[in-house]
Amino acid sequence: MRLVEGVIDVDDVDAFVAEVDGVASETGTTIQAFDARYVASRRHIERAVELADRATERGGTVARDRAVEILLYAAGRRQITDALELGVSEGRNRVVVLVDAGLGVDGAAADRTEADAAEAVRSQVLDAVEPTLGDYDPERVRAYFDIGDVELDVVDGDLEALVLERVALLVVER
Repeated sequence: MRLVEGVIDVDDVDAFVAEVDGVASETGTTIQAFDARYVASRRHIERAVELADRATERGGTVARDRAVEILLYAAGRRQITDALELGVSEGRNRVVVLVDAGLGVDGAAADRTEADAAEAVRSQVLDAVEPTLGDYDPERVRAYFDIGDVELDVVDGDLEALVLERVALLVVER
């Protein structure tokens, strides 16, 4: 798994998705772009990938597409339309883009495939490469994941821990 960070200007979300899908098809990888304002940490995306892959192995996915399944877990939502808020929107977007070789691809082959796909994302998809991971909006994240003050106080203000809990709870809610 690799994360590519940067900025994109999106005129048409459908055209952007088609462009990303084209890069994913060309490179044989899963690619999913996230609005960086919602991504609590690298672990947030890692956990979503782990749980989406586990659901796939068990035959319990919600979506037909692996990238969408990962988005659902990252969002902690079963409804694709609700999870899309974590994706890109029209206008300027600060993004974290997941590039993953997928299930069954390990070691050097995965590393090569992901490196090539990450470079394709940098050159073909992003308008600018710049750090975005960790640049989330705490209030936006709290509102999206419905995290209140009392709950945040219980975990000593560790918002990431609560987001990871929401990601994991999607499995329980099935």
